[in-house]
Amino acid sequence: MLGFNPEFYIKQHSIRERGKMTDNNDKTPNEFFSDNPEQADKEFFGRVSYPDRRGFLAKAGLATMGAMVGATIPFHRNMPTGLIPASLAQDNVLVGKNGLTLLNDRPVNAETPPEFLDDNVTPIERHFIRNNGLLPDNMDADSWTLTIDGLVDNPMELSIADLRSQFKVHTMSLVIECGGNGRSFFDPPASGNQWTLGAVACSEWTGVKLKDVLKKAGVQSNVVYTAHHGADLHLSGDESKTPISRGVPIDKAMTDNILIAFEMNGKPLHPMNGAPLRLVVPGWPGSTSHKWLKRIELRDIVHDGPKMTGKSYRVPNRPVAPGEKVETEDFVIIEQMPVKSLITFPANDADIGKSTQVRGHAWAGDRTIKRLDISYDFGKSWQKAKLNKPVNSGAWQNWQAEITFDQAGYYEIWARATDSKGDMQPFAIDWNPKGYLNNTYHRVGVRVS
Repeated sequence: MLGFNPEFYIKQHSIRERGKMTDNNDKTPNEFFSDNPEQADKEFFGRVSYPDRRGFLAKAGLATMGAMVGATIPFHRNMPTGLIPASLAQDNVLVGKNGLTLLNDRPVNAETPPEFLDDNVTPIERHFIRNNGLLPDNMDADSWTLTIDGLVDNPMELSIADLRSQFKVHTMSLVIECGGNGRSFFDPPASGNQWTLGAVACSEWTGVKLKDVLKKAGVQSNVVYTAHHGADLHLSGDESKTPISRGVPIDKAMTDNILIAFEMNGKPLHPMNGAPLRLVVPGWPGSTSHKWLKRIELRDIVHDGPKMTGKSYRVPNRPVAPGEKVETEDFVIIEQMPVKSLITFPANDADIGKSTQVRGHAWAGDRTIKRLDISYDFGKSWQKAKLNKPVNSGAWQNWQAEITFDQAGYYEIWARATDSKGDMQPFAIDWNPKGYLNNTYHRVGVRVS
C-alpha cells in the first residue's frame, strides 16, 4: 500500500524531537498531512509550496534532499524542474493519500483500487489524482482570487472570502471521473495514462454554484462557451505555457449542480485535488473540473485552449475498427459521460463463503440510474440489486445485493447499470484511438470455498 511512510520521515527529520508538532503529538505524520497538508508540509520541510516542484532545493536545501534519498546527489544541478527523486516519488507525491496506485509522477496521476472506493462518500485520502502539469508554487487560500471576465457585463475579482459572503454556500456529493478511466483495457492499446477502474470518486464538495456567480457577472447574449484557467504550471517550467484549459457550453455551465468548491469533505481541498479552489462539473469528463482555479472567461466561440483541440478528450464521430487511423476533423468533443457501475465488495480475486453481499456504485453522466443488475453465471441470468436514489443531482447511486452460491468453485460477479433513458452498460464497446469512455461491465473474480 502506497502513501506516506511515517517511520521514514520521523527517522530522517526528527520532527517530534524538534518540537514542531507539539499540538499534534497524538497523530501520525500521515494523519497530520491528511488533516492539514499545507501546515504539515511547512513543518516537515520548512516550505509552503506543496509538494516538490521547482524551487525545492532552494527551499528545503540540498542537504535535506540528500538525507531523504540517503546519499549525496552529485548531479543535482542537472535535475529537471519539478523532478521528484524516483526513490521518493510514491511516498512523497502521495502524502495525505492512502492506498492509491501511482501511474505517473510527472505529472502526478494515481488511481484508487475499486475495493478502496467502498465508502458512500469517497474519503479525501482515497480520491484519485489526475494532473496535467505541475502544482502551483503558491496555494495560499487567504490571498487567492478568482477572476470572472470575458463577455460579461460586470467583470469580477473574488477572494474565497468573497465567494463565501456574497453567494449561498452549498454542499453536494458529486462524481468526478477521468474521461480515460478504463483505458488500460483497450486492445490495441490507446495512448495515455493506463487507468484501470479507479479514476473516479464521489466526495462531498462545498462551495458556490457556478451559475450564481455567472449570473452576478452578467452573461452576455452571445456567449457560447466557458474557458477555465488555473495556476498549475506546464511540465517544461515555461510560465508562458499552459498545461490545460478546457471549458463547457454555457447551457451546461448554468445547470444547478456545478460548484466552485473550496472544501472537500468538510476540510480544505487537498493540494493534489486542486487547493484552494476548483470547479466540480459532475457527469462530464474530469478535465472540465479545473483545479487551482484562477479565472473563468466567457467566450463567443467553443473554447480552444490546451486539451480542447485536436484529439484531446474527443472521440471519433462514427464507429471505427480497432487500430484504425482517424483524421482530426472526424473527432467530436466528449460531453456527458456514459452509464457505468463499479463493484467495491467483494474485491477481485477474493476468497469468500457460499453467501456474500455484493455492493458498489453506479452513475450516468447527466442522468440517473434506474436499474442495477448482477450476474454470477457469466451473464446467462441476472439478479436485480437494491438501488438507492442519489443523495443529490450529480452523485453516484449506491447499490447492494445478496448472492448464495450452490457449490464451491471459481465465479465471476458482473455488474450492469441501466440509466434513466434506458441506456445499458455493454459487455464490449467500440475501440477509439485515445481510449476514452470505457463503460463495459465491471467484473470481479471470486473463489467460493
